[in-house]
Amino acid sequence: MISPAAIARIATREADRFRAANSRAFAHHAAATGWFQSVPFHWMKDWPSPVPIVAAAAKDATLTSIDNRTYDDFCLGDTASLFGHSPPALAAALAKQANEGLSYMLPTERGAALSQRLAGMFGLPQWQVTTTASEANRAVIRWCRGISGRSKILTFNGAYHGAVDDAFVDLKVGVPTMRGSLIGQVHDLRDTTTVIEFNDGAALTEALRAGDIACVLAEPVMTNVGMVRDAPGFLHKLRSLCDETGTLLVFDETHTISSGYGGHCVTHGPTPDLMVVGKSIGGGVPCAVYGFSAAVAERIADLNASRPPGHSGIGTTLSANALAITAMDAMLTDVITPAAYDHMLRGAARLVAGLEQEIATADLDWHVTQVGARVEFLTCAAPPRNGGEAKAVMHPELEAAIHLFLANRGILLAPFHNMMLVSPVTSDEQIDRLVGAFADCTKALKE
Repeated sequence: MISPAAIARIATREADRFRAANSRAFAHHAAATGWFQSVPFHWMKDWPSPVPIVAAAAKDATLTSIDNRTYDDFCLGDTASLFGHSPPALAAALAKQANEGLSYMLPTERGAALSQRLAGMFGLPQWQVTTTASEANRAVIRWCRGISGRSKILTFNGAYHGAVDDAFVDLKVGVPTMRGSLIGQVHDLRDTTTVIEFNDGAALTEALRAGDIACVLAEPVMTNVGMVRDAPGFLHKLRSLCDETGTLLVFDETHTISSGYGGHCVTHGPTPDLMVVGKSIGGGVPCAVYGFSAAVAERIADLNASRPPGHSGIGTTLSANALAITAMDAMLTDVITPAAYDHMLRGAARLVAGLEQEIATADLDWHVTQVGARVEFLTCAAPPRNGGEAKAVMHPELEAAIHLFLANRGILLAPFHNMMLVSPVTSDEQIDRLVGAFADCTKALKE
């Protein structure tokens, strides 16, 4: 057990250490008054440091700041750079495309090959491109409502689907509640969103057999409240119930692409009707894709044929721009490969073993969870079974103190929780440095 006094002591000490070592970051923050809160986007304020580290460059799995500090990067842009910063094949393809035009609102020759690569990797035959995974999730929800004639969707408490309003419904003491952090929401989302706990087979059966759910929008493994693994058989029960009730199954694999080549659904099953992949698919270039089965494609075509002409509410001018197509084609051709995953999974296993050893040495009732190349340590004794349990055991003050301790020793974790990513270019030495710094942190917290 880590005492509140120890957490406060480490947090204060590490904040002072950060201030002493990052003078240029503080000067940058003070000068950037034209940005609201001094950052271009508010996520950048979520790091536990007194001000955000200011990036100067990043390559492979290493980031350098304007204060000339070098970091082993296990955040990797919160999955956007899961396969490393600026892979050579991607950088070369982008440089070439930059001289040939960036956005035409027309298809390109690369695009035909890319669609086949997507189908081959993820196992669904039809694809569309958007600018973000949030936009892809919105499109998928619209299509599912349109082709099913049903208005409701089902999500799981604590799941992450980007900035999609429909998913901002939580359970509080078992009662559906619109998330208080959602700004400017004027419609009651509970009329069209059903929310239950992950791994609750009975609640899932009851909700789907009501017959009014257009789609289940799910992460195969929950990733925004720590990580919550699927209970044995739960995803296959979900697939079976969707088939029974005529409900479309959507997997958002934006984060669980870490599971293995083809994502979680190819690595472990089952196959969804539609899926979304964002962030890492373009190596950090803003783009995302959604894919769907031949049966869904036929229903979408029939729906389109029955509608009058006009904007469908799906897509933007920059959807599928030439730069995004080039980025994804380069990534799927040369970077996101089975060999890359072999390296990632070996490295993740090394990281898990190291963290578990140090947790045991420190006699802490913590545990480590892994989804392929995605690893987290949770500061609780047993793995949570659902989002409600995961939220209840989170310890933001302790996590922030650990993150800042590690950052001061050249290790970057994702700022939102204790997430670490192992890329194809993450070295054993970087993993061992992380484990060593983690050991030093647990010792300091127990002094």
